[in-house]
Parts: sequence; C-alpha cells; structure tokens
Amino acid sequence: MKKLVKNGVIVTAADTYSGDILIEDGKIAAIGKGLDESSCEIVDANGAYIFPGGIDPHTHLDMPFGGTVTKDDFETGTIAAAFGGTTTIIDFCLTDKGKPLQNAINTWHAKSEGKAAIDYSFHLMIGEMNDQVLEQLPTIIEDEGITSFKVFMAYKDVFQADDATLYQTLIQAKELGALVMVHAENGDVIDYLTKKALEAGSTDPIYHARTRPPEIEGEATGRAACFTGLADSQLYVVHVSCAEAVNKIAQARNRGVNIWGETCPQYLVLDESYLEKPNFEGAKYVWSPPLREKWNQEVLWNALKNGDLQTIGSDQCSFDFNGQKDLGKNDFTKIPNGGPIIEDRMSILFSEGVQKGKITLNQFVDVTSTRTAKLFGLYPKKGTIAVGSDADLLIFDPTVKRKISAETHHMAVDYSAFEGMEITGEPVSVLCRGEFVIKEKQFVGKSGYGEYIKRSKFNERNEAQQSPVKL
Repeated sequence: MKKLVKNGVIVTAADTYSGDILIEDGKIAAIGKGLDESSCEIVDANGAYIFPGGIDPHTHLDMPFGGTVTKDDFETGTIAAAFGGTTTIIDFCLTDKGKPLQNAINTWHAKSEGKAAIDYSFHLMIGEMNDQVLEQLPTIIEDEGITSFKVFMAYKDVFQADDATLYQTLIQAKELGALVMVHAENGDVIDYLTKKALEAGSTDPIYHARTRPPEIEGEATGRAACFTGLADSQLYVVHVSCAEAVNKIAQARNRGVNIWGETCPQYLVLDESYLEKPNFEGAKYVWSPPLREKWNQEVLWNALKNGDLQTIGSDQCSFDFNGQKDLGKNDFTKIPNGGPIIEDRMSILFSEGVQKGKITLNQFVDVTSTRTAKLFGLYPKKGTIAVGSDADLLIFDPTVKRKISAETHHMAVDYSAFEGMEITGEPVSVLCRGEFVIKEKQFVGKSGYGEYIKRSKFNERNEAQQSPVKL
C-alpha cells in the first residue's frame, strides 16, 4: 500500500517547509499539498519534523578487538540505530595482511546478511600496499561498490600502516575513484608514551588519554593532509576530537586540499574528566582518540557550524563494562577501545546543537545525513527528501524531554556513555525504503530487511549530485 506522510514540517539540508510526502514502491513519489489520498495509508506527522533518515558513516558491529568482540552485532546494532533515527550505516571491514581483501568482505557479508534491520554498506581497511593489493582494488570497487578505504595511523603492531602505505593508497584512490579515510594519531609516539606510563605504574583509565595527547592527533592529521595534497587525492579524517586536528584540517582546506572531517557526539558533550571516574568507571569512556579537555567542545561545535568539519559519525564500538571493559582493570592498554553511541547520535546533536543554537536545523540534516551521502556515493538515493529518492524518513518530535539511560536504550551493551543526560527531542517513527522500522517508538521492522548498498565512485559524485533524481 502507498503511504502518505501528512502535516509535518519537511527539513532538508537546504530547505524547511510544510508539505506531504507520497511513498510508493519504497521511493518518494511526490511532495506537495493536497495529494491524492486514495489507497494510501495515512501517516500523521502533525507537530513533528520530517528529516531524511540518518546516515552513520562510522560503525563497528560484530568486530573483534582486544581479545573480545563488540557486544552489538548487525542485528542489535541496526535496531538501536533505527530507534535513534538512522536508516543507513557504513561499517568497517578489517583485513589481514597477506590475505585476499575479498576474504574480509565475505566475512562482513556473513556477519550482516539476514541480520541488518536497516540498509548498510562497507568501508575497507587497507593495511598494506603492494602489487597483490593493487590488483584487487578495481574489482572490489566495481563488484562490491566499496569506494572508501580506511588507513590506520595508530594501533602499532595491530592495525597501523606506514606512511608509504597511506601515500600509495591516496595515489590509487585518486586513480580509481575512491575516498581515503584515516584514523589520525601518531601510533609510534603513542607506543612510546604507553610503555613509559606502564613502567611508571600508571595503569588507570585516565592514562589512556594522557598517552594519546591532542598534539599526537594534530600531528598525524597534518601529515595525512600533507600527503593528500602531494598526491592530489581526497581524504576523510574520522573521529576528530580536538582543536589541534580541527586546525590542521582547516589549514589544509584553505590551501585547496580535498579534505573533510568527521566528529562524534561523545567529543561534543563529554570530556577527559570522565576517564577519572572512581571504581574503574572511567573504563566506560576509553576509546580512541580519547576524550579531551572540555574547552575543545566549543571548537568542535564551531567547526561544524562554519564548515571546517562536515559530518557526524558514532564510531559505535560497544563493549560491556562487566566482562569486557574490565579486562583492563590493572592495565589501561587492555581495556577494549570503544563505546555505545549509535542510538544517541542524532538526538544528542539535535538537543545540544539545534536546541541550543550551536547549529541550524538544516545544518543538522546536512551533518547527520546529506553530506555523508554525498561524500560516500549514496546521494541522491539516500540523504535527502526528494522525488525519486529512497523513502528513508525520520519523524521526529522536537518537544519531548527525556533522559538517556541504559535502562531504556536498545543496544545490547550494559551501560550508556550518556547515562542520565537530559535531552530534548525524540525519534517517533522511522521508515527505511518506505517501510516502518520504528512506528510510534516501537520496533516493527525485521532483522534481514536491510539491503547492502553498492556506492558510486568518488569521481562520479559531483556529476551525480547535480543530476535530477530519476523515478
């Protein structure tokens, strides 16, 4: 049956207006007033905003790390994402050196198939660059539609790639039409500082932050930006946490480097002091880059507002406090890195950003959905409300006041990183390709409904973004 979403305020990255949305065969068929209601299921959005479904460009579901595996898999993680207003995620395939890249992709297909409740795609980690890897990349781009590659500059002896690998990846991405993503921290210096801390008996969670100072993130960000300019390529810096990294991105953009930056809600509302919570509670907040001194929050908000940062990811990477985080009770280096963020990403940004005047309503849509769709080859299928686009819609009540809590969230993990935080605004209903996943705050979707999305090449996107959407 066709659906007609009525009486809401439609918000895109460019416009805000009252209108109704006709949905047919999973697509937006018409937008306007006085649309034919015959044979339609009526969805009343009175008093609500209608946003494009959120796109989370940075998730780690069912991912092995630090001797354990993330608590949320593609089932629980995507259901929680849907409750938070997200209708598409892009997860990271971790590769092994010396093994075919397709092996990792097949593993991630096996993890996700039949489980995802919303649509999804993959990024691919590049840990080495050689003739074997070079031979595989064109096929992966064409057959899998994976057009973004992740390079780690940190996690020495685990994920970290050398500068030559990063530079060669940038060169290949330019030629093949891919976007390079980088985790920008200086892994060699972190390794040195970590060893010195342990030698001194400094084992508490706060030393995770003190061995990964902001200067280390800024240095790596600047180095990656330098390589990008030299290769005349394109770079996306994930989870920017501090002023030092923001400044390097802004400087590079001013030089004409094709570089974009992502931050995450945790860096916008939490700070380094959380790692000092007593009774090992600080372990709940161990992720990389670490939380920073509170004054960095204003820098990050301003960067979102002025365009120096362009997107919001969750960096969802959840581990239970009891049984997983406590693996590092006597050694902060053994605390699994990551937090449960996927469900609260959009609500926190609305409450702390839009409601408090730090960003506009249209910027909210841009950074949570539209810009990600454009950067990662999903637009205009995803990321906007337009005739011909997928009917991925978030019906959002901007007036509800509530508290975030592990007692009410839908992630599988045993704690909330934002426990007790009072926010304004709540997703009410969420549609993915025209079907309700969340209806009146209840999950009505099904595991396995989500489709794997192949994405366009980076060098095809400017043209695609200007082209009209075809039904």
